[in-house]
Amino acid sequence: MLGLVRPYRMEVVQGNVVTREMVQQLRVGLSRDQVRGLLGSPLLSDLFHGDRWDYVFTIRRQGAEPQQRRVTVFFEGDRLSRFDAGEAPSERDFVDSINVSRPKPRTTPLELDEKQLRAIEPPKPTRAAALVPGTAASGPARSYPPLETVSR
Repeated sequence: MLGLVRPYRMEVVQGNVVTREMVQQLRVGLSRDQVRGLLGSPLLSDLFHGDRWDYVFTIRRQGAEPQQRRVTVFFEGDRLSRFDAGEAPSERDFVDSINVSRPKPRTTPLELDEKQLRAIEPPKPTRAAALVPGTAASGPARSYPPLETVSR
């Protein structure tokens, strides 16, 4: 019983998602505004370390492994001097790592096989219907008036 019931855990997402494609656009010599344009505003910018920006990303999601990544950029004056991105995932890898509701492949065939077709054949006429002339197994024969009246 303990394995079947799990408490709800709120999804926690903090920080900036920085992908490999974003890191590949970083170049030494970019201005602070250009770095902010590429990566967004830093999660941490310390008054005592004004030449260092930290982009931290954390996600805790039920059904997926918790993730934490950090990208640190360093400036000299107003220009990017170096950066440390570690192993940043590609955008596709990141989406795959947080996707917990993967669609299940269809296992139901779209066509019936011969055995299934024979199982749904219409019922044979009953003996009582066979004794009454002009009736079919599905009910009495019906006749309908013409849709249009013919005037002469």
